[in-house]
Amino acid sequence: MVMIIGMIGSGNIGSTLGKNWAEAGHHVMFSSRHPEELNQLVVGIGSNVKACSIKDVFEADADVYVLAMPFYAIDKLSELYAGEYADTTIIDVTNPYPHRDGDMAKEVLDANYNASEYTAMKFGTAKTAKAFNTIPADDLDKFAFNTKEKVAIPFAAQDEMSKKISEQLISDIGFDPVYIGNLSDSRIMDPNEDLYGHTLPLKELNDKIKSLRQV
Repeated sequence: MVMIIGMIGSGNIGSTLGKNWAEAGHHVMFSSRHPEELNQLVVGIGSNVKACSIKDVFEADADVYVLAMPFYAIDKLSELYAGEYADTTIIDVTNPYPHRDGDMAKEVLDANYNASEYTAMKFGTAKTAKAFNTIPADDLDKFAFNTKEKVAIPFAAQDEMSKKISEQLISDIGFDPVYIGNLSDSRIMDPNEDLYGHTLPLKELNDKIKSLRQV
């Protein structure tokens, strides 16, 4: 199924994901507070991409929104656009980094809930999945569509629809999706946790997750 994908944030991870999904045939809306700065990014990718303001993307009734901005922006974005993302799927690729995101990131990392659950609470009228936050940006670019060295992407999802969409979007750009469970299971994907920063093929990732669950 071809999707309209709204990219909220167009940094290293967001631009790489959007470019790859466009190559896979999806319609991608890149966003920024200054969309004119995205012209160089969208030129040459294809006719199925465009640069927009964040407001325009949230109002576009996309099939899925991908949060690829700094973690500290979650609170403000969820408040500003609460009426626009209701009943949609959100894929959260953000990570809380206290050195960049401040006290809110430290509080989330120290809380009895994890980062994806925090996002789900803030974007409460949508259904949230967590993916692409564990793989380094360089590897996300290097291993996309790489059939010789195929790697796996762990993800968690809040419901069946967000799970199905995440599985497809991971598969569409040449990775093996590995469902680890619902959002409460995704702490192992947070910064400094066991899956964070690792780029692994399917069997090794499954073995690692299995060993963690036996502890």
